[in-house]
Amino acid sequence: MALNRLDLNLLHVFDTIYREGSLTRAAKALHLTQPAVSHSLARLRDHFSDPLFTRQGNQMVPTPLARRFLESMRPGLTQVQSAVNQFHAFDPASQRKTYALGLRDVLESTFLPQLMSKLAPYPEMEIISQRVPRRDMETRLAAGKLDFAIDVLLPVSNQTSHELLRQDRLVVLARKNHPALQKGLILDMPAYLEARHVLVSSRAEGPGIEDFELSRHGVQRDIRLRCQHYYAACRVVESSDLLLTMPETYARIIAERADIEVVSPPAQMPSIDVHLYWHKAYEKEPALVWFRDQLRCLPGDQ
Repeated sequence: MALNRLDLNLLHVFDTIYREGSLTRAAKALHLTQPAVSHSLARLRDHFSDPLFTRQGNQMVPTPLARRFLESMRPGLTQVQSAVNQFHAFDPASQRKTYALGLRDVLESTFLPQLMSKLAPYPEMEIISQRVPRRDMETRLAAGKLDFAIDVLLPVSNQTSHELLRQDRLVVLARKNHPALQKGLILDMPAYLEARHVLVSSRAEGPGIEDFELSRHGVQRDIRLRCQHYYAACRVVESSDLLLTMPETYARIIAERADIEVVSPPAQMPSIDVHLYWHKAYEKEPALVWFRDQLRCLPGDQ
């Protein structure tokens, strides 16, 4: 496996196949034909005496040796790429670039309209938004399969950078003319506790963030429905006497198209901190620096 017998261009091909998980997508990203990428992979397999990738459905899945090699090789390859990138500034007006962005459904609704409006002057930009399990976020950022992720504050390693993008306060949604709402759309604590509630969570049990705050006041609400998505919860609220506590930005979007009221909660609730995540290995790449700045400049509310 002597280095002088290995074409270093093949490392870039290897990295791209690993990142894209497909020979077709890798060929597109590399601006090569698929036979050319297949030939490069064959040379790599011969060099390492290992298949490196096995096909599972439509995906090219790396072998254990490929994973170990990537972990060892990526820091050096990233240094080379960074050195080259210093001499090639990114021009968003003329260069085509696809960005992979990790977003959960609620954040898609609040961030994507603003982002696509901001990117309107750049017709060569393509955005791929995908829901990524939180346990896989860092792995995908490290592998280059994800450029950025936007989510609540999460525990991450020192290889993942993050910064606060915005804070979103919690509000309460109720149907029009809900009996719990006083004149002036005021919701007090007795009325809030007397009502029944919807809790939106991906978990089948456990309290929501608002329940921790209520417990500090020595009170507990009556949860009648637990569901996975805010949109479904809002539809229930619109046609029932259930109340829903949720982030304000998305609540305002829903309220524009539904017969519901958005009111302040009866007690001070913690805000939802939304963070931007990226891997440190790529943070100096000009195309990613530019896109990170676009995300930072999105308005904090609708």
